[in-house]
Order: sequence, then structure tokens, then C-alpha cells
Amino acid sequence: MKLPTVIILMFNILSAFSQIPHEITYITGCFVNGTTEIQFEFDAEEILYVDFSKQELIYTVPAFLDPDPSQILIGLSVLKDARDNKELCSDLTVMAAAEERNPPEEKDAPDSNLYPAEDVQLGVENKLICFVNHFYPPSIQVSWTKNGGPVSEGVSLSRYFPNNDGTFHQFSTLTFTPSEGDVYSCTVEHSALETPQTSIWEPDVRDHSLGPDIFCGVGLTLGLLGAGVFFYCVSHHGQ
Repeated sequence: MKLPTVIILMFNILSAFSQIPHEITYITGCFVNGTTEIQFEFDAEEILYVDFSKQELIYTVPAFLDPDPSQILIGLSVLKDARDNKELCSDLTVMAAAEERNPPEEKDAPDSNLYPAEDVQLGVENKLICFVNHFYPPSIQVSWTKNGGPVSEGVSLSRYFPNNDGTFHQFSTLTFTPSEGDVYSCTVEHSALETPQTSIWEPDVRDHSLGPDIFCGVGLTLGLLGAGVFFYCVSHHGQ
């Protein structure tokens, strides 16, 4: 899938700590719904993105790495350029949409999995993870229930992450203490879904070795000169 309008600027730098060349990729992505994403990649791994709601740079790798990710782009007016490029990219998106007579935006419906973060023990605090994947455009709503009633306390929602096919994935978590007979649900709403998508989970007291059918997360690889963030999935057997 292709974004409606994407401007990509790539340039190489030579690390001050080594004679090995590294590639920094600057990506500005605009969507027809008005959303703009700007991020930097170091050797094809994301190191920061721009949070326009907070007007700040968000580093996605630890600052204690050597070299410090914040020092890689030192001397560059990253935030100011991001604001300028956001306006430019948005204008180009409007122009492109007008030239194509504003065709309908492509959409991909999400799929979701609901599973506990740890082996379940009754009365022991745990986290339920609602993993939503393969959706486009990058806008979803996630809601939780316990025994049919809405739950908001202990709920968190990650930012969305891009997949290689142009779709996105996102995590919502619920901190809870399982009790026998409780039933939890995670409901996902997205513009590509005709009706909300609901996943249901309840503790199985007959088997305390419960685990997720699939666990997905973000890992960090450390190298001599920097870091890499990677997405991984591990299969489990249990329920």
C-alpha cells in the first residue's frame, strides 16, 4: 500500500566515532485525513519521531547509548524543519487529492488478539494486551469491559507503529487482577470495519500455565556504534 503523499529525503553521514558510513533517512508522511508523520531512521531503524501535539522530538532508543542518539543530529533544526515540512507535505497532499478528483482512501481492516502478559494466577496482578494489527489508515479506538461493564482505569494505548506492508499495529493494555468467573473484552473500532471487532478473555482456573498464543513486542539490538529497534513475535502453547 502506498501513502497518498510521501516525501523521503535520504543522506549519508560519516560517524565521528568511526570511518564506517551510516545512512540517516528522514521521512515525512502525509495522510489525506490530515495526519502527518515525521521520523528519522539510522541504518533503517527508527531513532526518533516528531510529536506535533507536544511540539517535541521523541527518541525511540535509550539516550545512554554510545553514540547518544540526540547527538547524531546535533546542529540540525529538526523541530523547526519538521513544522515547515508538515505544512509543505499537507499542501502537496491536498493538491494530489484534487488532481485525482479526491478518490476514496484505501482502507485495511484490523485483526486483533487478546492475551495476558504473564502466566495467569488468580488474585495476582497482571496485564491484558490487546494487540491490533494490519490496519490502515492509522486511526483506531480501543475500549475495554469487565463482566460487561466499561473499564477505563488501568488502560493504556501505545502509539501506532508501521508495518513493512504500509499498514500499522498498536497495543492497548489493561492492568487487572484476575478472579474466577471474570470476563474481559477488548473492542476495536476502525473506519474499515462495518461493525466493532470484539475479543473476549477469561481466566481458565483449570490450567494456571495460561499464556498468549502469540506474544509480540519491540526489542532492542545493541551494536558497537548504535542501536536498532526490531519487532518480534514468539509463539506459545497453552490455551
